[in-house]
Amino acid sequence: MKRLHIPVVALIGGVVVAMVMLLAGVWLGGHPSSLPPLLRGAFFENRRESVTDQALNILTTRYYRPLDRSSLVDHGLSGMVASLEDPYSRYLDPAAYRARSEPSTPEPAGIGINVESEPQGLRVVRVVDHSPASRAGLMAGDLIIKVGSTSLADGSHDAVDLIRGPAGTSVELTFTRDGAQHVVSVERANVAVPVTTWQMLDYHGMRIGHLKLTGFPEGSGDKLRAEVKAALNAHAQALILDLRGNGGGLISEAINVASAFIAHGEIMSAEERGQPRRVYMAHGDAIALEIPLVVLVDSGTASSAEIVTAALQDHGRAEVVGTQTHGKGVFQITEPLINGGALDISIGQFFTPNGRNLGGGGARQGAGITPNVYASEDPNNPNDAILAVGERTVAAKAQ
Repeated sequence: MKRLHIPVVALIGGVVVAMVMLLAGVWLGGHPSSLPPLLRGAFFENRRESVTDQALNILTTRYYRPLDRSSLVDHGLSGMVASLEDPYSRYLDPAAYRARSEPSTPEPAGIGINVESEPQGLRVVRVVDHSPASRAGLMAGDLIIKVGSTSLADGSHDAVDLIRGPAGTSVELTFTRDGAQHVVSVERANVAVPVTTWQMLDYHGMRIGHLKLTGFPEGSGDKLRAEVKAALNAHAQALILDLRGNGGGLISEAINVASAFIAHGEIMSAEERGQPRRVYMAHGDAIALEIPLVVLVDSGTASSAEIVTAALQDHGRAEVVGTQTHGKGVFQITEPLINGGALDISIGQFFTPNGRNLGGGGARQGAGITPNVYASEDPNNPNDAILAVGERTVAAKAQ
């Protein structure tokens, strides 16, 4: 049997190299800034992951009662996103993300409201006529702070999904109005709300096409264009585009809607961190260039609805009638996670053709759009006061 002989010099050299590597590792552990940028980033990333795993392992093995690791991860991610203090960003746990990505059939019933997320809950921006919410007395401006016994203040729940449920069942809502708190039980129902509608108004003999757009889901731009054509074919002499209570939607649909009234030029621009500004131009297929136009807005007019309104205002294409809009200057994207959940987070800011950002800097609510003609609803007047001012304004433009 042969014996292996390792030279003494080689053995000593190996020991010295091992000791140097050990000492270097210890020293770099205390002085990570001395590492090259690429290695330094990897060092810190691995260190962060090890701390997170360590904390999870301690909690799940040493805490006095059993804990579910995935539940801890969900709460940790919710806390991270909540720390951004961004009302438009949230973490969707796997169940919430599945429910949004793969809606059940039939779709859960609702109560007939449009809402906007706020740090303390859901702000009602529109109540559908003759809906369960309308019959229960809910009004635009109400702030829903609890659904059943679940508070909406921490942002860890998909509040809209909490309100939805099987038709015929009831949901208890706690909301605030004018500083007072109210509790109401609302029966869910299948409320069909068309994304676009139009009607012909007669204002002292003038034919005015009143177009209402409730959101910007996929295909809404083409539907609005069809309604515009129908109003023009019916010999409308002026148009009113009603975006009150419209909380927004897809930016691509906002560009399509604005392009129906603007032939050429910028509709909006957008900036993401570390990326050059992207400019979105009119499509060049406008169908209503010359006809007098007014846009109706209120505090529920947000996001894509603000993009359209601001583009029409900046280009001088339409006068804006109503109250200050919501003031949202950021847009979001949904990024799926390996645990089956997703991050729904703000990734950029958008700007009007004149360079205005409608938010308050970052994700804070801003001043929004100032109307050319201010008009507000009168709660004591059953008639639509803002629409009445819109009719008067667009009629004056048409004469």
